[in-house]
Amino acid sequence: MLIKELSRRECSSVIQAGHLARLACCNEGRPYVVPITYAFTGNCIYCFSMPGQKIDWLRANPNVCLQVDEFSSERQWKSVLVFGRYQELSPEGQWRRECMHAWSLLEARPNWWEPGGLKPAPQGVAASSPHVFFCVDIEGMTGRAAYEGEA
Repeated sequence: MLIKELSRRECSSVIQAGHLARLACCNEGRPYVVPITYAFTGNCIYCFSMPGQKIDWLRANPNVCLQVDEFSSERQWKSVLVFGRYQELSPEGQWRRECMHAWSLLEARPNWWEPGGLKPAPQGVAASSPHVFFCVDIEGMTGRAAYEGEA
């Protein structure tokens, strides 16, 4: 097996082809990693979540990392890390247009609201939907690929 670095264009292709990432955030020196559905366009990765620990931590520290993987086999895969900043997209005010754009991109994917919309315990009925749309403004990315080959 050989390992190679991916170019920015190759990293973008992996992200474009995927729809599930691992989102890492950190608060008070403690890491937190969760799966999240996303849509990618331009220099932004759009996501959705319900309020909870992840959103609390992202609001406290907007520096994030996402990992997107593409697996063909144990010896043939690609993995991309995206570094960026969390930006909440309110459905009102200055972020309304971008929030609607995020919604339109995400709803094109099957079951787009999972896993961000499901919680492990029953939830009460709310007067309005407390969902949160956000984007990760990409500051950088790096990736590697493994493939069969001879040295």
